[in-house]
Amino acid sequence: MGSDNNVFLKSISKMFDDAVKILGVKRGLANQIKSCNSTHTIRFGVRLESGIKTFTGWRAVHSEHLEPVKGGIRYSPHIKTSEIEAMAALMTFKNAVIDVPFGGSKGGLKIDPKKYSEEELEKITRRFTEELVKRGLISPSLNVPAPDMGTGKREMAWIADEYKRLNPHDINAFACVTGKPENMGGVDGRTEATGRGIFYALNSFFNSIDVKKTKVKGPLKSQKIIVEGLGKVGYYAAAALRDHGCKIIGVIEHHHSFYNSKGLDVELIKKWLNESGDPKDYPNQKELKSREEVFSEETDIFIPAAREGTVTEENQSKLNTKIVCEGANGPLTSRADEELTKRGVLIIPDLYANAGGVAVSYFEWVRNLSHMRFGRMEKRRKEYENASLISIIENSTGSRVSTKSKDILKQGPTEIDLVRSGLEDMMAEAYENMSETWNDNDYPSLRTTAYIYSIKKLVESYKSIGI
Repeated sequence: MGSDNNVFLKSISKMFDDAVKILGVKRGLANQIKSCNSTHTIRFGVRLESGIKTFTGWRAVHSEHLEPVKGGIRYSPHIKTSEIEAMAALMTFKNAVIDVPFGGSKGGLKIDPKKYSEEELEKITRRFTEELVKRGLISPSLNVPAPDMGTGKREMAWIADEYKRLNPHDINAFACVTGKPENMGGVDGRTEATGRGIFYALNSFFNSIDVKKTKVKGPLKSQKIIVEGLGKVGYYAAAALRDHGCKIIGVIEHHHSFYNSKGLDVELIKKWLNESGDPKDYPNQKELKSREEVFSEETDIFIPAAREGTVTEENQSKLNTKIVCEGANGPLTSRADEELTKRGVLIIPDLYANAGGVAVSYFEWVRNLSHMRFGRMEKRRKEYENASLISIIENSTGSRVSTKSKDILKQGPTEIDLVRSGLEDMMAEAYENMSETWNDNDYPSLRTTAYIYSIKKLVESYKSIGI
């Protein structure tokens, strides 16, 4: 597992070097942008029922050209410093690509959450938070974590509450983390954000001239899709794409995989994975396949949304797809990326494709600082405007608008409507900017373009502060 993490760091390093070479950035400035500003290793003891146990956690700060810095906290028994640093760097580039005003950071705790009770996990999380706060590594103005692999709303609630306990006079205390429960200032739509962002990324691509560079035919809704990993990211991406009209023909999971050329029932698979996971209980036995079978099936779009390094130099030749849209961070190694690009497979890179999570985290952070939910000021006004418009139409035309249509039209936007609208706008605008850069300069790939686009912004930021 450790070597995988090093491969991940090397892959990001190589992709960065390729972009810097094309841009002609001076070595000194390139080194400043590339290296992590600081990496903190934190060891702390927690008294559990079985005795005192020592845990190791990390928080890497890649770039503080904009503050606060932003990036998730991962709970996993396998993480290492190199992985945390690689993901912190990726966060900097990701934030720059979608124009979110944050630097990049990432954190992790070496722990298998399944081996601890909820009470023990809360105790460990609060202790970890205390250690991070002491070092200025959690703060609404300096460093704002979010959920990642192995963490979710529950852990973010514990972190926010612990920060508030340690800083009782900070009116913006709950802005210290994002991805919180709604009753603690979380926004409706944060859980689905990364997955839904993948849908918006693909939609933006299919609405651009760049589709001509691929072998795909027809609009997005006519495409067949295989998803690797039906967790938070893969599930919401699959659900949004299915609702758009796409066929999800394959799902690859850790122990079981599924395939149906006519389309799978994503809800059924998710329910089965959550409730049973026993192959004997799965209702459609013919759909159960091995990972290798589904991985090599012909598809239009392949979405690796499990973890880093699942598509390698060794197995990439088995992949039979026209587009890869990276749902996870670093699912393709740099060698796999090169080989697939040579074969004419178009890759929509992670630093753009899965940036939906940080986009909606930004909305949540802004909402926490403003202390007002989205739509509070304009919802009723919009309802009155729409009602007046319906009345004008009916009076002018003499026709009646149906009650059902009236109810839909009269409704003002809810928070989730506004969050989804903002997310779609950010993903669409970022793609338009990347596409323009790509087509104006004829860069070798969309990934290289995304890195160049983000590095240009970083170069300008560093120059403006005199570096």
